[in-house]
Amino acid sequence: MLRDILILGLAVTAQALLTQAPPVPPSERPFQLSTTAELVLLDVSVETAEGEHVWNLKKEDFKVYEDGKLQHITHFASDDVPVTVGLVIDTSGSMRPKYDHMVTAAMAFIKASNRADEVFVVNFGDGVTHGLPDNLPFSSDLAQLRAALATGRPAGRTALHDAMVYSLTHLQKGKCERKALMLVSDGGDNSSTHLEAEVMRMVRESRATIYTIGLFDAEDHDRNPGLLRRLAQMSGGEAFLPESLEQVGNICQQIASDIRTRYTIGYVPVRSGEQGASRKIRVTVATPGGKKLAVHTRTSYDLPPSHALQPSRKTGV
Repeated sequence: MLRDILILGLAVTAQALLTQAPPVPPSERPFQLSTTAELVLLDVSVETAEGEHVWNLKKEDFKVYEDGKLQHITHFASDDVPVTVGLVIDTSGSMRPKYDHMVTAAMAFIKASNRADEVFVVNFGDGVTHGLPDNLPFSSDLAQLRAALATGRPAGRTALHDAMVYSLTHLQKGKCERKALMLVSDGGDNSSTHLEAEVMRMVRESRATIYTIGLFDAEDHDRNPGLLRRLAQMSGGEAFLPESLEQVGNICQQIASDIRTRYTIGYVPVRSGEQGASRKIRVTVATPGGKKLAVHTRTSYDLPPSHALQPSRKTGV
């Protein structure tokens, strides 16, 4: 991934917007930054202890900390907007007995999603295959997506790392600002050319929220639930390890609901120098009743060197 692609929607210029748009009241004016400013955008999910999504919170209910320091929230939204989303489906030989359940569950996810979403399908076994026709990077058509899922033929080994590199790269071609991946696999890898470290670096540099569903057999020695948890935690998604295949359909619908009810929170980070750095993020929610809520968002990102920024460009979204 090119270093001038700035993670989390950084480096937004306001000059073009100011010259093209007519004056509007401050309360209605879209969020704008100077050519030297950087904006970190977080997709945040909030749930009750029972796992129900909380969708009626306000900006003042949230606090964002970067490297332990409280940040000033400059951008807040809670709309159900279209998302660019990829379904990354393990079609290795170990998934053969589970494949029909996976396809049914993936279709349940698609049907529960925003009908304007940009969706693509990636099937991976020995190699990585784009499920849709070559001239169709994304689709919202149920028949086309069902056909894309049906192209998978469970066989061979597992190139999970390669599939994640392909999927994270393909996400950048989408037009939607918010992006997500749903990975269904046992987490193992025995066929990739890319390493896990490269995948995790790309996750840090991407704004994508990753949801993982781990399906395991007792005799599956390649399973790696730890990787599935790390991908979800770092990106602000969730990892699900169902005890039975019958649970997968409900989990997929839960993920679709989570994507549609996430908050977008933005702030401008403070630089201490010209060098890039890894930044830790923590988001908390306070409610009037003091009810305990679970917050899911990414835990870190890489702030690139200031010379990597390209003025007058909006990148990484």
